[in-house]
Amino acid sequence: MSSAHPDLDFKPEMPQRLDHGIGIVGAGGVVNYAHLPAYTQAGFKVVAITDKDRTRAEKTAAEHKVPAVYDSLEELLADPEVEIVDIAVYPWETLNIGEQAVRAGKHILCQKPLSDEYSKAARLVAMAREAGLKMAVNQQMRWTVAIRGSRQLLTQGWLGTPTYGTIQVHCQTNWSMWPWMYARKRLEVLNHSIHYIDSLRYLFGEPDRVFTSGSRMPGEPTEAETRTLSIWEYDSGLQVLIDVNHGVWQDDRYATFRFEGTEGIIKGTIGLMYNYPAGRPDTLEFMSKKSMGYWFSARNDYLWIPDAFMGPMGSLMRAIEDGFEALTSGSDNLKTLQVVFAEYRSIEERRAVSPREVVA
Repeated sequence: MSSAHPDLDFKPEMPQRLDHGIGIVGAGGVVNYAHLPAYTQAGFKVVAITDKDRTRAEKTAAEHKVPAVYDSLEELLADPEVEIVDIAVYPWETLNIGEQAVRAGKHILCQKPLSDEYSKAARLVAMAREAGLKMAVNQQMRWTVAIRGSRQLLTQGWLGTPTYGTIQVHCQTNWSMWPWMYARKRLEVLNHSIHYIDSLRYLFGEPDRVFTSGSRMPGEPTEAETRTLSIWEYDSGLQVLIDVNHGVWQDDRYATFRFEGTEGIIKGTIGLMYNYPAGRPDTLEFMSKKSMGYWFSARNDYLWIPDAFMGPMGSLMRAIEDGFEALTSGSDNLKTLQVVFAEYRSIEERRAVSPREVVA
């Protein structure tokens, strides 16, 4: 190691052009408090929006200075200024909207989860690929300080060979923000821990086996899991733990990560989960045998919401420009979904499951 200090850069890479026209489908909460503030901050060009509720779309357009409001998806897709369609709808609606956008020759950014069924996600990814269009999924945790910083430290060799990783989040979630989610039979893994699954895949690759236990707090009026424990095994010997509980009633809540290796340790906090959705900056510390042996603390004021939301859209624009794949491309996201649905199979069958068992 040539330097006793790491070279960390938390800002997302921007495309050469900022004027790729974006049309947004959906005017819900995440579009208003995350997508549009991030795009404004980045200087991206949002040209249109549509929503099933015209009034909601008009309100969003007025607040964020979106020039055009359309009554229908068909009208938005007919706009020649729309080059990218940002799809922020319920996961079971994404396939239909995505197929129409691809048929109209538009590149697409889809909200996570890409679908509530693996086969539907695979179908949309294949359709975009066959049409020669770029597709990305909004797994923006990869652009947080916690994950982006850890990735750079891993790549630069500060951790050595990874041996252990964990993300542990014990919080109190107000499900009234997402009543549609609370009413379904699959909740925590598909809609929340999918961030951790995608990020841990990004850091360490696909696990060989996963074992997941899912449950809920006593008296919770939902059929879905709101507490999960997942153990990932790698044939290399690497072990990963994801430990999430959304029903913590006391004030001793926490959201932490820790990654250990033969040469170092990375640890810190996931700031968003301490005050959702406003959040606070992540913390990141590391110590490595390759440095002087002291703890290094990264200083930053970068937030998951809205700052990290610049990442997926910026990466998609770069993919359009250079012909390569976006960092969170549709094809890459299928590997995340394989782990997601392997975890559900593990919950249902009470056994360790290989993600390779999940096929379209």
